[in-house]
Amino acid sequence: MFMKSRAADALEVRSLTVSYRSAPVLWEVDARFPTGQLCAIVGPNGAGKSTLLKAALGLVPADAGRVLIDGVEGRAALDRVAYVPQRESVDWDFPITVGEVVAMGRYRATGWFRRVGRADRAIAAQCLDRVGMAAYGRRQIGQLSGGQRQRVFLARALAQQAPVLVMDEPFAGIDARTQSDLLNLLGGIRDDGGSVIVVHHDMAQVRAAFDWTLLLNVRALGCGPTAEVLTSDAVRGAYGVTSDAVAWAG
Repeated sequence: MFMKSRAADALEVRSLTVSYRSAPVLWEVDARFPTGQLCAIVGPNGAGKSTLLKAALGLVPADAGRVLIDGVEGRAALDRVAYVPQRESVDWDFPITVGEVVAMGRYRATGWFRRVGRADRAIAAQCLDRVGMAAYGRRQIGQLSGGQRQRVFLARALAQQAPVLVMDEPFAGIDARTQSDLLNLLGGIRDDGGSVIVVHHDMAQVRAAFDWTLLLNVRALGCGPTAEVLTSDAVRGAYGVTSDAVAWAG
């Protein structure tokens, strides 16, 4: 389902610095996320997790630094990545069906001003089926539950057939069963050769299921295999909590 990635890292940021109204949100962040891995970005509120993704995608301006996606820099890199934003950033009252939302994932391939053809609709339908939402294609997107909406936006990302998938807080506000299903879907994408990078808040789930982690609090405090990065001391330093609290609230 996902295009095979190059030998380069899925995402690499070098000395990335971003500020809002002169206040630094990210400061000289160096991080890399390998291809074919399930990767997490974790840190306390205000750590710059979402900003890192947005800056990497050109959605917010960076003050300094470089970004490479699948080994590509600049606007050409955007063809190599599919992005699922936080659900709060979506207008759920917009009159569009589930099937139409997923078909939007094909616009980059077809062009925004061309109709989605039969082959592209077939790809969209396959992606919707993969996330277990094939029966909801004609339903208005706002009529779905939070977990169903997240599945639909994952299907739209899959329809792009990009080698790198990035998701901003996809597990927020959904029940435990749906979280488990979503995690299994993301693991399947990795197993098929895709690269997945997720902003996450549940430390225990990251430790149990993610291969690679960036621990972030304005600066990069650690980036590497999850078990090596998320030590008690490192997490305590990032979150400013006691050892007992670290074990292991999200």
